[in-house]
Amino acid sequence: MLLEASGIAASVNPPALTPHRKARGVTENQHAKKRMRTLARSRAPRSPYARTRSTATRFSGTRSSGTLYSRTSRRHRYYERFHTSSFASDITEGDVTAGEDPVVRQAAIDALGNMNGTVVAIEPTSGRVLAMVNQRLALSSGAQPCSTIKLSVALAALSEGVIDEETEVSLGSRSRMNLTEALAISNNAYFEAVGRKLGFEKVQYYAHQFGLGELAGYHIPGEQLGTYPEVEIPAKLGGVSKMCSFGEGISMTPLQLGALVTAISNGGTLYYLQHPTSAEAVANFQPRVKRHLDIEPVIPELSDGMAGAVAYGTARSVGLNFNEESILGKTGTCSHAGTRFGWFASYANTDIGRIVTVVFLQGGRPTFGPKAAEIAGRMYRNLYDHNFFMAGAAGFSPAEPVQKASSVSTRQQ
Repeated sequence: MLLEASGIAASVNPPALTPHRKARGVTENQHAKKRMRTLARSRAPRSPYARTRSTATRFSGTRSSGTLYSRTSRRHRYYERFHTSSFASDITEGDVTAGEDPVVRQAAIDALGNMNGTVVAIEPTSGRVLAMVNQRLALSSGAQPCSTIKLSVALAALSEGVIDEETEVSLGSRSRMNLTEALAISNNAYFEAVGRKLGFEKVQYYAHQFGLGELAGYHIPGEQLGTYPEVEIPAKLGGVSKMCSFGEGISMTPLQLGALVTAISNGGTLYYLQHPTSAEAVANFQPRVKRHLDIEPVIPELSDGMAGAVAYGTARSVGLNFNEESILGKTGTCSHAGTRFGWFASYANTDIGRIVTVVFLQGGRPTFGPKAAEIAGRMYRNLYDHNFFMAGAAGFSPAEPVQKASSVSTRQQ
């Protein structure tokens, strides 16, 4: 109409269908099918990773139609199955509680709820176990430490001078990272590289010095040993790299992890953990020093990463319930033989009411490190609401000064 108004005549004559095209018998339906095939090819994933995700998605609704489909789905394990429940109803059955701090124990029970796990709370100035909820699990043979093993590896590397807090380790693809960030976000590649620099012998030496592979408690009935390999695990399982990033091949108990974090929080004294079982045992309690670790100079470099984990890293779920006091910690998540593990080891960095807390969970998909950190946050909230972090609080009984034993250096000769 506008063309006509401007005096310009225009006509459109669609081309007639030639006899040649008629002879080919091309129909609109055939054109549509050809176009759909072209679109399908253009939208096909171009990388092995994208192809794997695509086939893994189709797995739930269609039958496998090729070798590539089956191989890639198995390699990436998108459908890992778990056989252990994340929840339990009788976790406190059989616990011996007469010598525990009632405020700390109730705070731990309320925080744990019905999760299948244990909470161990320790007084870091003495090694006294203030509460141990679900003692059957806490005193068991332990489990893979997952990323909490990075605390031991970091201390070993700092003690050996392999790294310092600001040393940037190359992670490939022009990416670099320092210790603080690697601990905060639990970067596996960083600790794999550090583990290779240290070598298995030094990694093992420091792990034993920090209490792995030996009983953490002093005459605690029922306590079992974790395990630390005497030789490096096979290369097909990741060798020293996976030992330093995931704790592959290692079994650690909540008490062993608690003892290590106690030493970090108090400047290097590794106590025997003691669990009083009566009021009389509490009244006559005497701390027992296992050994002194030469880690005090490097603890500040480690602490920044543990603080970062809570502030912005893998343990930031602590802040969902508690942020009144400074909390430093490290999470861990991994799975083995159909069971997922969730760890969180931490301490409240206060001058009054300082406490070390280890939360260990086992189960299925609802179980992971950040969930353990959330539980610890609820426990710290409960303690704070009961004035635990105040001078003279009923739940806080500082130990008498301890005669220091001869210092045992953790630097390998």
